Amino acid sequence: MDQGLVIDLAQNALFTVLLIAGPMLGLGLLVGLAVSIFQATTQIQEQTLAFIPKILVVLGSVIVFGPWMLSVAVEFTQNLFLNINNYLK
Repeated sequence: MDQGLVIDLAQNALFTVLLIAGPMLGLGLLVGLAVSIFQATTQIQEQTLAFIPKILVVLGSVIVFGPWMLSVAVEFTQNLFLNINNYLK
């Protein structure tokens, strides 16, 4: 196993992780920004107001994007297992 192959595998793994986590992180970021703007304009400094909407949105995004995220992870794993003989040379 040469260094180029290891770097390529690591790059594909990191890209897959970012692709899977992207919808949850993006929606959590948008809701956090909206809640922060709401808190700044109304001067409400309640800590639970910042966490509960983000938790609900991330949970909802897992429910909505879950099948797609699972298919991406399964596809990556199948590709990894199908090409294992090429990695061991």
